[in-house]
Amino acid sequence: MHDLKPVSFVVPGEPVGKGRPRLSTRHGFARMHSTDKTIAYEGLIAHAAQQVMAGRDLIEGPVMVELHIALSIPQSMSKKRKALAAAGDLFPTKKPDMDNVIKAIYDGLNGVVWKDDVQVVDAHVRKRFGDTPGVSVRVVPLVGECS
Repeated sequence: MHDLKPVSFVVPGEPVGKGRPRLSTRHGFARMHSTDKTIAYEGLIAHAAQQVMAGRDLIEGPVMVELHIALSIPQSMSKKRKALAAAGDLFPTKKPDMDNVIKAIYDGLNGVVWKDDVQVVDAHVRKRFGDTPGVSVRVVPLVGECS
């Protein structure tokens, strides 16, 4: 029987969306690679996840993921707008794109929490302003058959 307890942790700091792969050529060969910012953020995600996994086996079956993406409230906002943002009545319709943050989180969890992100069959994601920027992550193993 596999461990069916959820895995919960927070990736601290301003959320970063997975950047587009860059193309470089070396000795006449083209190569695709992630941006330094993406690599650093995925490392931070993996580190935060490793702390809570603490020797636990990788989750092997289907999972449900809950992500709460919290962006910092810009200092340039008026007092009134800051209050609306803190109350959840003003939404962050700015970068990073929610789907790119999801990609970065999932890639950072490959080989740390689960074998591969193809195991994600359900997801609940929110992007809001928050007093403390970061991404709250909860991975819930699901009971069921794998294909």
